Amino acid sequence: MPEISIKAEPIFKLLGFKLTNSIFTAFIVLFIFLFLAIKYKNNIESKKKSSFFYVFNMIIKSIYALFYSVLKEKTYYFFPILGSFFLFILFQNWFGLLPGVGSITIHHVPLFRGANADLNTTLMLGLLTVILIQFFGIKFLGFNEYIKKFINISNPINFAVGFLEIISELSRILSFSFRLFGNIFAGEVLLTIVAFLIPILASFPFLLLEVFVGLIQALVFSMLSAVFINLAITKHH
Repeated sequence: MPEISIKAEPIFKLLGFKLTNSIFTAFIVLFIFLFLAIKYKNNIESKKKSSFFYVFNMIIKSIYALFYSVLKEKTYYFFPILGSFFLFILFQNWFGLLPGVGSITIHHVPLFRGANADLNTTLMLGLLTVILIQFFGIKFLGFNEYIKKFINISNPINFAVGFLEIISELSRILSFSFRLFGNIFAGEVLLTIVAFLIPILASFPFLLLEVFVGLIQALVFSMLSAVFINLAITKHH
């Protein structure tokens, strides 16, 4: 049975730094993401639209409508970040399901590994999201108004509530990261085991399931980000 490693493995060194298979995969997905974004932008500015534009534009509008249900008129401001979160995480999830990911090896180490199956990636995504939530909270409410959510010594109850709010904000980092990592890593392990036990087409239904799971996890991550941002920029009474 193939060995399943819970951590990303280094494949070669770049400028003295060890480059892991998950980082290598993340860079590939990032370039694909940037290529599609530039192509979409060029199509917007072009008088003659391609079929790619209409398909991609339909997807963008559908995603925008989802975020609008949470953020309403503020959606236009936050959509570049939230839409990027959704698409980047989705591409990462689906890239990890492609043939060759996990099976093509270099020095007995998989050359490609789904980036979201690496806890380091999801932890940084969670940390970045929580930092952005605090940033937007301060930007929209002002530092003094926003900090009252966490530090309020007007009475013991408000002080205790503020302490719980701090714990809640920090716990979101773990919630974001472990939810995404757990679902994606478990799916890749399941596909590997099924393909090893019954190699001929038995993993196909599970592959379709993981395509759906990858979509749902990208949606959950980005929608929760939208909800928490909306809470952060709303004045508390």
